[in-house]
Amino acid sequence: MKPEVSERLFIEELFKKSMAETNVDCPKITNVERLTGDASTRRYYRVRCSVQSYVVCLDNPSQDEFNSFVETQKFLETHKIKVPKVIHTDLSKGYLLEEDLGDVTLLKALSSVNSKEKEFTVFESIINELVRIHSIPLSEVEKSHVGKLKFDFEKLINEIDFTVDYFVGRFLGIDDEGLKRSLIEEFYPICKRLSSQKMVCTHRDFHSRNIMMKGDEFMIIDFQDARLGIPQYDLASLLEDCYYDLNEENRELLKRMYFEKLPKEVHGQKDYEQFQELYRDMLLQRVFKAVGSFAYIYHHRKDHRYLKYIGFAMEKLKLAMLDQPDLESLKTKLFNLYYDS
Repeated sequence: MKPEVSERLFIEELFKKSMAETNVDCPKITNVERLTGDASTRRYYRVRCSVQSYVVCLDNPSQDEFNSFVETQKFLETHKIKVPKVIHTDLSKGYLLEEDLGDVTLLKALSSVNSKEKEFTVFESIINELVRIHSIPLSEVEKSHVGKLKFDFEKLINEIDFTVDYFVGRFLGIDDEGLKRSLIEEFYPICKRLSSQKMVCTHRDFHSRNIMMKGDEFMIIDFQDARLGIPQYDLASLLEDCYYDLNEENRELLKRMYFEKLPKEVHGQKDYEQFQELYRDMLLQRVFKAVGSFAYIYHHRKDHRYLKYIGFAMEKLKLAMLDQPDLESLKTKLFNLYYDS
């Protein structure tokens, strides 16, 4: 996508500053192209040079020289997690110059996977990287800015409130405030259980569009919202991805593999049965939040691309609630609204 002339001039000015202050190898800028945006408000551009290419991110300017992406990148890189290099920044202008990882997301790579055995192999390598993220010592996480944020009860229930607002209220057009409040309250026991467990460093948005393939390696992106949370948050984000329907047999094998690889002293859960119960709770909270995000993007940006994932996500929630006596009230309320709308 071709950027506006003013955008290009702004990027070229900042990029030339990077060339002057770092070892950026660019004898000549041959092209600047705007990359297709994700669900965030950040803007990305590829600067092509005669020898290689770089990615420019334009984020909100920061006057205090703090940027959550930059700080989290440093933290993860220090702990040997595969993340893109940040080459240069001018945070007062919201400018970040990053390593170019190419255009192949995990989701795109999966389009050429033609057997469940190959699918398992792909996800196995990603599970191994996730175990490394979650195994970062808690003492190190708590000393960093990542440890200042967590998925406590308030954060988890705020995400439920967000979805009820944007999906139930604005997207489905339900204006019964009492009904919406009762739906939020159905999630209280779930969020209380999730927020009372031992926590690890979570990515917070660990799905197939936030994992890039560079050569034979998978690289993690979009990690700026990392915070403390239970391990199942990222695991459910990956295995219950609203963009990709993982083979059910592989899902169960990968879930068990993750549980066996992450040391018990890290996750703090007594056995696989408790792990599964919390996974179910996390699936419900995480996928419901994703539905809210899709509705939010449509409401504010009229971006139709994400609408197709709402139906898939809602059916995933329905399946997770079947034959679960403690969820009967939640399921009935939610799907009466959804199917009648």
